[in-house]
Amino acid sequence: MALGSGSSNTKVIPQAIQAMNQFKYEVATELGINPEYKTGYWGNISSRECGAVGGHMVRRMIAAAEQSLIGQGGQVNFRGGFPQEPNTQA
Repeated sequence: MALGSGSSNTKVIPQAIQAMNQFKYEVATELGINPEYKTGYWGNISSRECGAVGGHMVRRMIAAAEQSLIGQGGQVNFRGGFPQEPNTQA
């Protein structure tokens, strides 16, 4: 987002902003992204590199959520597609 432009998005958990920024920089460092981002300006970073950072962040958050579900002792049952409706024709 450009400096000075406002956002109408409301923050559900405002305290998470700093943690997500730290997470973003951690992932960018792991991926070996051009270190210019450390200044806070991402304008010189390609869209592909920025997308890679976001993609890896999502993968790690999903993995953490799955581990959390497994740790709760609940059995996770994932089905692909939409739920099937029972066959009512006899």
